[in-house]
Amino acid sequence: MSGPGKVFLDYDQAALDRAYDQTQWAPNQQEVIARRAAAADAVRTRLGPPRRFSYGPTPVEALDVFTTTRAGAPIMVFLHGGAWRAGDARSQAFAAETFVNAGAHFVVPDFAVVMDVGLDGMVAQVRRAVAWVAANAASLGGDATRIYVGGHSSGSHLAANVLVTDWAKDFGLPADLLKGGLCTSGMYDLKPVRLSARSSYVKFDDRIEHELSPIRHLSRLRCPVVVAYGERDSPEFQRQAREFAEALRTSGRLRQLVVGAGLNHFELPETLADPQSALARAALALLGLR
Repeated sequence: MSGPGKVFLDYDQAALDRAYDQTQWAPNQQEVIARRAAAADAVRTRLGPPRRFSYGPTPVEALDVFTTTRAGAPIMVFLHGGAWRAGDARSQAFAAETFVNAGAHFVVPDFAVVMDVGLDGMVAQVRRAVAWVAANAASLGGDATRIYVGGHSSGSHLAANVLVTDWAKDFGLPADLLKGGLCTSGMYDLKPVRLSARSSYVKFDDRIEHELSPIRHLSRLRCPVVVAYGERDSPEFQRQAREFAEALRTSGRLRQLVVGAGLNHFELPETLADPQSALARAALALLGLR
């Protein structure tokens, strides 16, 4: 319970806003983003440009597919971050080589920003992307029974919502469509986010807060999940990850909790490019590739 002047837990408004603003905790943010972009371009050169497909009715609804040589390979669908208002598929290619070389297809969708379609519109798009992957897995050389979803930051929030999708009811797909999740430095309960300065550009209401807080819908989760956060993530992103991991543990769905030692919010996903990093090892083990 919050005390006088507190808006959530022990946070006053300024402290809560700061706890949801990663720029306050990662002074090298732009340096890391630039480094990842350069790494993404280098990977695209080494692997060749990805195949590009439309998965939905609007121009932004398209995805990049990096394919491995293994027949019937598992598929990792990875959702980029960017505070729900930035980011793109191209920038995530930095992680593709780790998965492709290990024997998995790596799929990265583009999707609209929150200012254009709202959070529910974003979740609807990424769910369509995963449904498209399921329908087209065989033509991609992948295994429709081994689809995984991951994400970082706001992309991890979206991925967690994909994980608790009722695939049978909403898409006519197997209820256990997804075989695992990788949730990295995300937000899983929207109540404190709604109370923060992020509400200046995200239109929250009671329905959005409840329906799109994946921690509240774990009864629909059918697969194991790896949860990760950086030791130097902002306090709220650390707390959200720990509480999500504990809720998953209680429900028997936590595969592993990975804490990136000495890493901030932007440095942690960068380690996916190193197959020997703790995060990459956990991801590949989740896919059965270690």
